Formats: sequence, C-alpha cells, structure tokens
Amino acid sequence: MTVTSLPRAPRRVRRAQLNWLLTALPAFPLVLLVLRLWYLSRQDLPTMLLLVQYISPLGMISALIITLIWTVPAVVLVLRALGGLLLVSSPDPEDAARRSLLALTALRMPDWVVAVAVVLAGFTWQLRLLPALIMLTAVIVALTAVQRYPGERRMLAVVTLVVPIALGVVVLIWVRPGVQTALAAGDTATAVLLVVPPLLGWLLTGPVPPRAARLATHWPAVAAMIAAPFVIGVVFLRAPVLPNSAVEVAGDDGAPVRVIRGQLITVDDTATTILQRGGEVVFIPNDQVRSKTLCPEPIRTQKSRITVRGWAIDESTLEWVAPTRRATEVDPRCLGRPR
Repeated sequence: MTVTSLPRAPRRVRRAQLNWLLTALPAFPLVLLVLRLWYLSRQDLPTMLLLVQYISPLGMISALIITLIWTVPAVVLVLRALGGLLLVSSPDPEDAARRSLLALTALRMPDWVVAVAVVLAGFTWQLRLLPALIMLTAVIVALTAVQRYPGERRMLAVVTLVVPIALGVVVLIWVRPGVQTALAAGDTATAVLLVVPPLLGWLLTGPVPPRAARLATHWPAVAAMIAAPFVIGVVFLRAPVLPNSAVEVAGDDGAPVRVIRGQLITVDDTATTILQRGGEVVFIPNDQVRSKTLCPEPIRTQKSRITVRGWAIDESTLEWVAPTRRATEVDPRCLGRPR
C-alpha cells in the first residue's frame, strides 16, 4: 500500500509562517538590548557582564522606546498603503487577500490603527519626513475610498486626484525655503525627502495594472522587511544608555588634579565606576573624587541647521513642543579641564 502525502494548503502554510513570525518577533527587542551592551563594551565579555550587572533594564527599555518609537507608525502606514494598492489593483480583492499576506494585512487593519499611527508619526517623525507622512496619509485615504466606494466616481475623482494634488502643491509651497537651503548646503538627501513625496504621491492613489501590482507592492515590502532590522539595529546601537560624565580626581602625593571623562556605570560605597570611550573601565576611589558633573550632548547652533520657516528639519513636533534644557555654557570638566 502506497501512501502519498498531500500538499499543504497555501492558506495553512501562510498561517504557519505567520505564527513563526509572531513567535520570533518578541525576541527582536531582547537581541537589540544585548547587542547594545556588547557594542558598548567594545566586544569585551567581562566589561559586558559588568554592564549587565549595573545597567537598569528599565533604562535600556526606555532608550529603546525613545529611539525607535518612530518605526511603529512607519511599519503600519507602509503596510496599509502597499496592501491597499494591491487590493484595488487586483480584479478580485478577496482572491488577492487569500493569496497575499500583505493584502490580507491591509484588508483586516482597522481604521483606528491607521489613525493612531498617523498621529504618532506626526509627533515623532522629523520635519524632513512630514511631507512623506502627509502624502502617505492621502494615499491611504484614497485607496480606502476606491476599495469601499467603487461606484462613486465624482467622490473618487476628488479623493484620488484633486485632494492629493492640492496637498502636494501646498506642501511644496510650505517647504520651498527648506529645499533652497538644503540645496545651497549640499544636502541633496533632505531636498529629495522634501520634494519627491508631494510631486509623486498622487500617482499611488489609484489602481495600477494588475501585472505590475505585485511588482510595485511585494518587492518594496520585501526590501523594507530585509532592510528594517539593519536600520533599526544601527540606530539603536548609537543610542546613549549611560550618562556622559566628567569626574574630577585628586592626584596622589601632590599630583595635579585630573579629569576623567566617560560614561558613568555606578557609584557604590567605595568607588565610582566609569566606562571610557575606548572601552576601558576605570574604578576611582571615592576619597579621591573631588567633584562630578553630567555632560550634555553637544547642541548644534541654529545657524548651522537647515530650517523650514524656523523649524529645524531634524526636530520632531514632540521635540519642538516639549520643554528642553539648553546649556548656556560648557562646564570645563566636560572638556577635560579641572575647575
């Protein structure tokens, strides 16, 4: 008797793949935290174990959230836009949802999730990305209207053509001073981010030819999925997790006072532990410590930054609205000089 194995249904295979993805996803932040400590210790295992012992997990998680919170709305909005484009470009949207996980994600994504993602992106994305956010929102609204009201031609003409083109013109007028400043400063990437979305965003508000739909949606989604872990990793590996400090230390036997700069790991009853830039850990006896200070990150002057109508392009709405501490003068200890 011969037993032949039946091929697994495509839907069951996709569900199994999705289950594996959802199972592995929570491990990604943990891997990022471990890699951050490994990078901070300069690949030295004893130093890394020392950092694990003293660094607060809450502090690490806070740094992770503050650094990468902008990626959450980016993933949501890109998936919704690409999936919606695939749905409206397919002759049978239901069949497209059965065949494509991207289309299924867009079909089942609630509107309130998209709204929350837009608000979160508006607060956390830098100004240079806001034109892309505005046009991405217009694309999602237009694709949703095409999907839900296919017979309303007048409304679709307004939503898919008039509104995106009008928004693009308004955005171009608003960012024009920043584009001119960026081109004068040689910052072509910023100029492209400010100009391209308003110019080309309206092209994605309606269906594309069915043969080109998969090429225009799946491959960009795959490329983004492959590049996202590397981009997120590079961004988080540079995020500070320890305070930059300068410690004024008294010398032995009349030696001059010196200043040790680095990242403060911990202070206990006997010593102050500093991680220097080269990865060397220094234990300073507390009886030799004369003073300590926190050293803020250097702040660029407003004249050296590209702005759009007084708003720096590397600032988000949250950074612009929230109160900030401005250092009026630099502590000499942060420059390596005693007081």
